[in-house]
Amino acid sequence: MNKYLQILILLVVVYGCGNPSSKESKAQVEEVETLTKAQYELIFDKVKALPNQAEVAIAIIENGKVNFVGVKRQQDSTVFIQNQDRVFEIGSITKVFTGTLLANYLVEEEVNLEDQIDVYLNYSLKDDVKITLKQLATHTSGLPRVPASLEALSLDNPYQDFGEKELKTFLTQELVMMHKPGEVSDYSNLGVGMLGYVLSNKAQMTYEEMLQKEIFSKYGMNTSTTLRSQVEDKLVKGLNDEGEEVSNWDMAVLMGAGGILSSVNDLSKFALAQFDSSNQALVLSRTAFFKVSESYSMALGWSVIQAESGEEWNWHNGGTGGYTSSIIIDVKAKNGVVILSNVSGVEELTNNITSLSPELMNTIGKEELSELNKGN
Repeated sequence: MNKYLQILILLVVVYGCGNPSSKESKAQVEEVETLTKAQYELIFDKVKALPNQAEVAIAIIENGKVNFVGVKRQQDSTVFIQNQDRVFEIGSITKVFTGTLLANYLVEEEVNLEDQIDVYLNYSLKDDVKITLKQLATHTSGLPRVPASLEALSLDNPYQDFGEKELKTFLTQELVMMHKPGEVSDYSNLGVGMLGYVLSNKAQMTYEEMLQKEIFSKYGMNTSTTLRSQVEDKLVKGLNDEGEEVSNWDMAVLMGAGGILSSVNDLSKFALAQFDSSNQALVLSRTAFFKVSESYSMALGWSVIQAESGEEWNWHNGGTGGYTSSIIIDVKAKNGVVILSNVSGVEELTNNITSLSPELMNTIGKEELSELNKGN
């Protein structure tokens, strides 16, 4: 197995129109004229296996320029659509935003990486376990992936009833650590969800209020939110592998682990902002703080991948019951790929989306436009 696909599997976590008008058709042709042959073939190869009504929104960023590509399966065919402003659950890509909130507060000297979280919880963890903000952000807290009470629950909106009361009970009475804090990076939805919660306590704002103030308003991310009611008119319905609609997820107290809804237009704005080397908070959020292997480190929410070609990628995937997402950026080259889909992140077809991201990254700048596209 290709080592990047191994990393993909590691990063994939549990955590979309109708027939176009003639005007829309012209716009769609203009969209695909900038695809290379390799990109065109990759996208269609991955999408052809998806069920009807499956929708994929893609932003391909080359040297700081964004190209949007939208595709949808209907009547057992794949058609191009414009969906860059359509909204999807982004799942665990939310963790990148939680890490960015932490980086903002670090730059503003509101918190310190070594601050212990019980200060912001106002209670001690069972057995007086001490965990820092850095450990939550880098998955080195030693906390389990999810609280024990969620392990056996249905994947149909599993987090919705896990609130502040349940979190406190788990942390103070039921907590069983997987590792000693700081020693191992072991992916934890609980850990990063708690990071969002403790930052909210510190800032005395809701997680949504923090995002709007510190990130979304700064980068013009006008369709991004944790409040589904705000984007119902743009929301693509999530599907399972059979093409049946499934429930959206409500992340409750663990919102910081996977609760954001967004569009590829908004996420491309966030990606472009990463290319500004003077933005201290964004630079800090991508800085590696824990080395997992020679080619893989953990930053504040972001994973840092050393590609075989020598490039350094910042990367995160996401998945909920009805959605799969991925974002990869190469800050030095100002390249990136953002993919949002209404393909379930907890079933087999999720791999069609997550494997597409690095494969598209490897095509950027590597091929001239295909003769087919040049002739349109």
